[in-house]
Amino acid sequence: MSENFADLFEESLQQVEMKKGALITGEVIGIDSEMVTINVGLKSEGVVPRSQFLSASGELEVAVGDSVQVALQEVEDGLGATQVSRERAKQLERWQELEKLQLAEEPVTGVITARVKGGFNVELNGVRAFLPGSLIDTRPLQDTSHLEGQDLQFKIIKLDIDRNNVVVSRRALLDEANKAQREEILANLEEGSVVKGFVKNLTDYGAFIDLGGLDGLLHITDIAWRRIKHPSEMLKVGQEIDVKVLKFDEEKQRVSLGHKQLQQDPWSSFVDTYPVGSRLPATVTTVTDYGCFARVAEGIEGLVHSSEMSWMKRNLHPSKMVHSGQEIEVMILDVNSDKRRLSLGMKQCSESPWVAFSKQYAEGDKVSGKLNSKTDFGLFIGLADGIDGLVHISDIDWNRSDEALLADYQKGEDIEAVILSIDTERERVALGIKQMAGDPFGDFAEANKKGTEVTATVTEVTSGGLAVELVPGVPGFLKRGEMGDDQQLSDFNEGDQITAYVGAIDKKGRSVGLSIRGHEAAAQRAQLQELNTQSVDTAGPTTIGDLIKQQLEK
Repeated sequence: MSENFADLFEESLQQVEMKKGALITGEVIGIDSEMVTINVGLKSEGVVPRSQFLSASGELEVAVGDSVQVALQEVEDGLGATQVSRERAKQLERWQELEKLQLAEEPVTGVITARVKGGFNVELNGVRAFLPGSLIDTRPLQDTSHLEGQDLQFKIIKLDIDRNNVVVSRRALLDEANKAQREEILANLEEGSVVKGFVKNLTDYGAFIDLGGLDGLLHITDIAWRRIKHPSEMLKVGQEIDVKVLKFDEEKQRVSLGHKQLQQDPWSSFVDTYPVGSRLPATVTTVTDYGCFARVAEGIEGLVHSSEMSWMKRNLHPSKMVHSGQEIEVMILDVNSDKRRLSLGMKQCSESPWVAFSKQYAEGDKVSGKLNSKTDFGLFIGLADGIDGLVHISDIDWNRSDEALLADYQKGEDIEAVILSIDTERERVALGIKQMAGDPFGDFAEANKKGTEVTATVTEVTSGGLAVELVPGVPGFLKRGEMGDDQQLSDFNEGDQITAYVGAIDKKGRSVGLSIRGHEAAAQRAQLQELNTQSVDTAGPTTIGDLIKQQLEK
């Protein structure tokens, strides 16, 4: 044993308690193809595999006579041999180095090797450490691929050699490095100012911009005037970008940024150029369940509701009519400047089928078509250009409006009807079947005024009077009290012909009231008036009673 080694060994014994796991210094006294023999000053030498002394390139790092540190694993293994390890010594040396760095609060260099639950594994010169996901950066990062596999600086925040546990933080170093720069930025930052920054991270709701020690949020709605689905459509990580400070909370150190605000708002000029009713080309950008969004100018989009896509295809999903990127023509239907919303229409760029129909047909015209469907309130008849006209149940028959009428009509049957009205705004055509033959009641009422003598057929004898039919489709009723003085209900039977006089005409109820008694009384009053006149003009003792008697005897 050389004096130099003897000194080192003596010093080693004084500083290190000779127990399992201790680091001790020994002298290399022999090297063969498999083992390296080391004198550690105990009863027996330690033997270490040669492979533990090889460099990364495979070269032997020691020679006979060199002093090396090894870890004592067994003083005597039961066979009188001393067991030591160079690898364990290296590992302990690394831990001791990490401990020194932690105490000195100095950074350590490491490489992120893998993503694990809650964070990442970091290799620190042979020691595996844990990096919590929240401590990889000053802001949450969705994509960390640009940080993995390269040398990074970390701060050791927890070190437990016994449990083989190391926790590091990259954020702590970033915060320290950015502190001075952040303070300078905060001192000069104000709302409305324009600053440069780098895109640090992209999320679904926007992008974080590194202003140099301070991050600001560029919300997705403030990236561009036009609608974008994701910030990646316009930005990428690492891109330099000019932004405007929209809001700055100095206390919370939060900055809201805008990029579109650096460009002229296209809304005002667009609205001035294209008023409601304007037609212009557009590009479909998004298709939804309720319609599609279409870009009509750079930064300007509007909604084409599904109800405004086609005049006739009302039940189709929007995706069956348009697709993203399709060029279409639209009309501006409404402008909401407060909410910056445009309502657009596609169908308005072609003539409404109801307008075209109104140009070809007018009220009173007769049309024909097939019965497309029946409802409890009427019939839908197929007309030109896919239009359906409605025959309301009240317009099927002049005298009936019950649902039993509908049973007489079958789907697919050819129907003739008269156009009653055309409402182009509400997209409706009203038809009538009963109007094809004219209104018998209306014709009767027009030709027979009150007091007209008419002939009717008794259809029913009731306790209240006689139900009659004046002409086909025109009912009437002679009340019991309106019968003649010498007439009784028992004098009449169904089918009898009677002569009566028109009384009240109920146009709403479509019935004619008849009277005989009233007509007789009127006739008597007329005769009495005539006799009174004669009594004044004729002299003599004749009384009024005599004159009446004379008239009755004629």
